[in-house]
Amino acid sequence: MNYLSKPIGVTTRYRRGPILVVEDNDDHWFIIQWALQRTLPGVDVVRTSGADETLTYLNTCLANGRKLPELVVQDLYLPQREDGWGLLEAIKQHHTLRRLPVILLSHSADPEDIEQSYYLRSASYMVKPSSYGQWLNYFEDFRRYWWESVTLPQQVSY
Repeated sequence: MNYLSKPIGVTTRYRRGPILVVEDNDDHWFIIQWALQRTLPGVDVVRTSGADETLTYLNTCLANGRKLPELVVQDLYLPQREDGWGLLEAIKQHHTLRRLPVILLSHSADPEDIEQSYYLRSASYMVKPSSYGQWLNYFEDFRRYWWESVTLPQQVSY
C-alpha cells in the first residue's frame, strides 16, 4: 500500500473541534479571522475577548459535552500582560483543560515574555506580524505546522 497516495486534508483530519482565538483587539481579530479563513477553510473559529469569557466558554463546553477546541490561540495582552498570564495559568492548572495546546500570540518580542510563556507551559509563542501579507504567510506556516505536521491527542469523553 502506498501511504503517500492519499494525503490527509484539513477538512478530514481536523474536523473534531474548532480553533479558539482569544483576542481583545477587534482589528487584530479581523485580520486573524481573515487569515484563518484563507489558510484553514472549513475549520470553525471561535472568538473570545478576555480571560473570564474564555474560561466560561471552555467550562460550558465541558459541562454540555461539546467538543473542546483543538487549539487555543491566545493574545498575551488581554488588555494587560498579567491578564494573559492568568488565563494561561488557569487553563494549564485545570485537570482537563491542561491538555489543550495554547499558542501565545503577542506584539512583544521581549525575551522575558517568551521565557515566561514556556515556563507556564504554552505550546508555542508567536510574535504578531505587522502587515496583511505577513499575517497570511504567518498563518500558512501555522497551518503547515499545526495541521500537517503535529499530531495532537484525541479528545476523550468528559
